[in-house]
Amino acid sequence: MDDVTLFSQQAIDDIRQNQAEWEGGALAATLKSRPEEKQTYETESGIPLKRIYTAADIADIPASELGFPGAYPFTRGVYPTMYRGRPWTIRQVAGFGNPEATNQRYKYMIQTGQTGLSTDFDLPTLLGLDSDDPMAFGEVGRVGVAIDTVDDVERLFDGIDLEKISVSLTINPSAWVIYAMFVTVAEERGCDLHKLTGTLQADPLKEYVAQKEWIYPVRPAVRLLRDLIMYSARTTPKINPVSLSGYHLSDVGGNALQEIAFTMAFTISYCEEVTRAGMDIDDFAPRLSFFFISHQDFFEQICKFRAARRVYAKIMSERFNARKPESMRLRVHVQTAAMSLTKVEHHNNLMRTAIQALGAVLGGCQSMHTNGLDEAFAIPTEEAMKLAIRTQQIIREEINVTSVIDPLGGSYFIERLTKDMEDEVWKMLDEIQKRGGAIKLVEEGWFQQKLADSAYATFNKIDSGEKISVGVNKYVDAASRLADVHIHPYDDHCTQLQIDRLRAVRENRDDARIQSLLKELVEQARSDDINLLPKTIELVRAKATLGEICSALREVWGSYSEPMIV
Repeated sequence: MDDVTLFSQQAIDDIRQNQAEWEGGALAATLKSRPEEKQTYETESGIPLKRIYTAADIADIPASELGFPGAYPFTRGVYPTMYRGRPWTIRQVAGFGNPEATNQRYKYMIQTGQTGLSTDFDLPTLLGLDSDDPMAFGEVGRVGVAIDTVDDVERLFDGIDLEKISVSLTINPSAWVIYAMFVTVAEERGCDLHKLTGTLQADPLKEYVAQKEWIYPVRPAVRLLRDLIMYSARTTPKINPVSLSGYHLSDVGGNALQEIAFTMAFTISYCEEVTRAGMDIDDFAPRLSFFFISHQDFFEQICKFRAARRVYAKIMSERFNARKPESMRLRVHVQTAAMSLTKVEHHNNLMRTAIQALGAVLGGCQSMHTNGLDEAFAIPTEEAMKLAIRTQQIIREEINVTSVIDPLGGSYFIERLTKDMEDEVWKMLDEIQKRGGAIKLVEEGWFQQKLADSAYATFNKIDSGEKISVGVNKYVDAASRLADVHIHPYDDHCTQLQIDRLRAVRENRDDARIQSLLKELVEQARSDDINLLPKTIELVRAKATLGEICSALREVWGSYSEPMIV
């Protein structure tokens, strides 16, 4: 099967001869009178683009590399029927203020047609700080919801059936604590933990490389993810304990190739940690999930998703000897590119987002967040979120792009670009391996330097006008000014309410038990072979705060200091 190509050698020879005649005749004559606008064309990540693609350009690609939907190597989609049988989840993110405010937004978006919940947390929660910590001042509830105790998670999901709706939690350094709170709330409600569905982001390596939110040094953070993966696989088998997040690598300037390659390098490191601890790859890999961006280079983004599925399938099969098809199936949540949104002529963001969303669908995503048109200013308003949801609904219901699986599959251009991107990703992965692997290179700042270099090159293209932003550096309307956009309000009483709640919890709990459990957690953390989730859940049930739990482990592991990037 591997030797079977899509076209016969005679057909390829004929095409090449015909193309040479065309280039020497009609094309040459046209170029004399009307030269092309640029000397060279390439994708955003620098892959050269030909003016035309033919069957000759995919003559070296075996038919088995395309395969079929739901079958190895999953190039054409992770499920056999794709959107004909399983529409992607509309998962708009929410999170601001106190838990009650976010809960109200949840319910509004469910009424509007959202089919999965997604939660942003405020900066103190992400960094393992309680709302009354002096370092949390001014940030409580500002860019996400504030969570201090298990009671806050109960308020967050008040009136929402956790067995019936999928819940995504965008949390990283303190992910294991939020998971413990979520599981505790579900148990106290009498939920069957085996019915809970959802995803935690919980991807520590991309934090050090891109998003820059951390608590502990690199290796203890990876250990916490290992513990979370192993505990979740047995206790909440339908929850994805990690969403490997290429989105943030792109958000700081990484190109499409770096987004795939670096994310796959992190995946390899996590899988090595878990298998080294004694768990079989097929016992946890089916619940690994991914989070990618859908950016502006339309066809490159479509091919990125296809190439990523193929690379991942081969890594799982060939490197980790996975046997289950589910272990080789890269399931991806996609968000449109927030960094492409502009304040100038901000209504243009609707078109940008719609095109990026269409690219994600043609690339075969499993769930999607579409950005609000006002997101360049602040947290989106309800009206902006409704339009973002409607964008997905129009793509799904009105334009008939979901009837055929992988409708661009077999395109000379799509298949060539998919293969070119895959080849470049393997080259990057080989280099990472030769340099000592992802964890070592994160500690050394290698990934950080690569992303910084890529971002610098992109900004130079913007400054020179080579990279165009309509209304910003081309087709600029001198009469345009920043619109008087209604900004989502911040609740000034948010901080005090959280502080009052914390005070009440501390006054009514068993402090001696809390201190005893914290000491036990610290002792367990000194041993690498003890899973910290059971003790964390005990602490959460006893009403320990997120800040107390995270602070206790700082005593063992210390804090992280970033290497210098020049």
